[in-house]
Amino acid sequence: MVEVLLYRWSLAVQVSSALLIAMFFIVLARSVGRAELRPWVGAWIADLAALTVAMVFWLADPTSRFGFALACLFYVFTKTLFVALLIVGAMGFQSRKTVSIAYRTLLVGIALFACVVALMVRSIDVLGVVQATTVAVGLAGGAVFLGRNKTPAYGWLAIGFVVRAVLAAAEALAYVSQASAGNGIASGPVAAYLASHSSFDTGAEWMIALGCVLTLYRTIQHELTQSNSELQSARDDLQALLNRDQLTGAFNRRALSTILRESQATGATILFFDLDDFKKINDNHGHHAGDECLKRFARALQDSFRAGDHVIRYAGDEFIVVVPDLDQSGIPERIEMVRGHLRFMPADGPQIGFSVGLAQLPVHGDPEAALRAADEAMYRDKAA
Repeated sequence: MVEVLLYRWSLAVQVSSALLIAMFFIVLARSVGRAELRPWVGAWIADLAALTVAMVFWLADPTSRFGFALACLFYVFTKTLFVALLIVGAMGFQSRKTVSIAYRTLLVGIALFACVVALMVRSIDVLGVVQATTVAVGLAGGAVFLGRNKTPAYGWLAIGFVVRAVLAAAEALAYVSQASAGNGIASGPVAAYLASHSSFDTGAEWMIALGCVLTLYRTIQHELTQSNSELQSARDDLQALLNRDQLTGAFNRRALSTILRESQATGATILFFDLDDFKKINDNHGHHAGDECLKRFARALQDSFRAGDHVIRYAGDEFIVVVPDLDQSGIPERIEMVRGHLRFMPADGPQIGFSVGLAQLPVHGDPEAALRAADEAMYRDKAA
C-alpha cells in the first residue's frame, strides 16, 4: 500500500512537471518563432498526455480487460510519440531547420506499435518492460546522433538523453525482476524504485528541457555570428567597390587618404602621373578612345609596379602610385617599365605619353605635403 501511494505521489509530481515544461515550450515557441521548436512542443504535450493517462488509470483502477487495453493503447502511443519527437527535435537542431519527415507515416507506425502492445500485453509489469525499453533505446540512439553530428551545445541535451535512457533501462530491469517474482511482488528495493522512479524521470526530463534551451540559444548565437560575418563581408565588398574606379579598375580618390595614412608607418614614395595632351586625344579621336587610353595606362601602371603598391586614379587623366618600402633608386626603372608597356602594348588608338613627379613621404610624415610636392614635380617635368 505504501508503494502504491508513493507511486501515485511521484506520478503526480511528474505530471505537474510535464505540464510546466509543456507550457514553457509553448510560450517559448510563440515568442521566438523558431521552426525547430515545433517537435519539442509536440513532444512535451505527448509526454503530458501519457502521464495523464497513467494517472487516470491508477485513479480509476479499471478491472476489465478492455479498460486495461485501452489505457495501454493510449499510454504506449503517447509515450512512444514523446520519444520520437524528442529525436526529431534533436535532428532539427543539427540541420538548423525543421526535419522533413512524413509525420503521418510516423503517427501510423507508432499507432500500429501501440495496438500490437495493447493486444499482447496482459500485465502492468510487461507493459513497463516494453515501454521502458522503447524509451531507453530511443533516447540512447538520440544521444549517439547528437554526439556523432556535433550539434551546437549538444552536451547538456545529450547528457539528458543518456540519463533518461539509463533510468528507463533500470526501470525495465526492475519490471523484469518484479514480473519474475513468483508471487508477483518484487523485493523491497525494486518495489521502492518502481514506486518512485517518476521522480527521477522528472529530473532527467528537466535536464533534457534545459539542454534544448541551451542548444537553441547556441544555434541562434551561431546564426547571428554567421549573419554578422556575412554582413561584414558584404560591407567590405561594397567598400571595395566604392574605392575602385569603374573605368580603369584602379583605386579612386576616395581610397587615397586611407592608403596614405597606412603608408605613414613605413614611409613611401609618391609618384604623380599626368597624361600628355589627353584633351587632344579626346578631341581628335573621341571620348571612347580617351577611355581606352586611360584603361591602357592604368594597366601599364599595375603591370610595372609591385602587387603591394597602390595605383590610384586621382582625377581625369591624373594617376598616383604610392610605393611603400622601395629604395628610391629603383623608381626610375619602374617608370621606364611603364613606358615600355605603353610602347609595346597592342592598341589601335593613339600613343600615350606622360609626365611624372615624385616625392618622399617620410615615416610619420605629412601625406598632404608629400602629395603637393609630387604634384609640383610632375608640373616641372611637364614644363620641361
